[in-house]
Amino acid sequence: MQELIKHALPQDDALNQAIVDEIRLQNWAGFLNRSQVEQLCRDFKLTPLKLAMHLLPIAATYSHTAISHFNVGAIAIGEQGDFYFGANQEFSNSAIQQTIHAEQSAISHAWLRNERRISDMVVNYTPCGHCRQFMNELHGAEKISIHLPHSQNNPLHSYLPDAFGPKDLDIAVHLLAEENHDLVADHQDDLVNQAILAANQSHCPYSNSPHGIAILFKNGDVVTGRYAENAAFNPSLPALQTALNFAYLNDKKLTDIERIVMAEKALKLSHKTMAEALLSTLTSVKLEYHSL
Repeated sequence: MQELIKHALPQDDALNQAIVDEIRLQNWAGFLNRSQVEQLCRDFKLTPLKLAMHLLPIAATYSHTAISHFNVGAIAIGEQGDFYFGANQEFSNSAIQQTIHAEQSAISHAWLRNERRISDMVVNYTPCGHCRQFMNELHGAEKISIHLPHSQNNPLHSYLPDAFGPKDLDIAVHLLAEENHDLVADHQDDLVNQAILAANQSHCPYSNSPHGIAILFKNGDVVTGRYAENAAFNPSLPALQTALNFAYLNDKKLTDIERIVMAEKALKLSHKTMAEALLSTLTSVKLEYHSL
């Protein structure tokens, strides 16, 4: 990732070098906190939006596009000014429905860092209908602005007029809001407990079937993922995808995975088979499944 980022922008430019230096401080994770953003904007006389636009080529380097070879980068801006990178993630030798879109990537990245509201979505290509519907699920969706290289400051509703969403189904708690499914993490295995805690924060108001993923890497780091459901169902994002996406955006290598645990309360549906199918194409590590 270090070399990809360094080659995404010319290094003879002071701004680009400063950006690379800041990302290095984050251990090559696709994230800039508010203080970093504010400092870069002060030093180079930029607005946050202009800085986010400039960062899109770097965000796109986090893509994995074995199928399309078409990299999309996105920056989700949190309400306090933090920048969460996103990129499209594809998985060869698996169903194409397992794909993660760049906007989903940035949003789930923000969610796993406990962001509660996204004010702006900056992306290098016009959001597809799938992503527009996914954004419509968000807490504060009515206030999100979409920014493209050729068109800025567009409200989400201008891309999704007469939209159908959670409010039409009387769902009061939207994605990114705090959630609690009263799942108890009291297992003797800490990794199982982390999967349970992730499941407890799932957004699943339509199926009421939360699940979470915990991935242990060889260096001891743990990445978790939560299930994000959508009113239109198909744009939903399983916990394995949010975990893998977070791993990619934080420069983790899938070859370094030691264990993978899924904790699931399967009331109306289960993601176990789907997760096992995807994992079989990525790693020899087997899914450890815990029913709640």
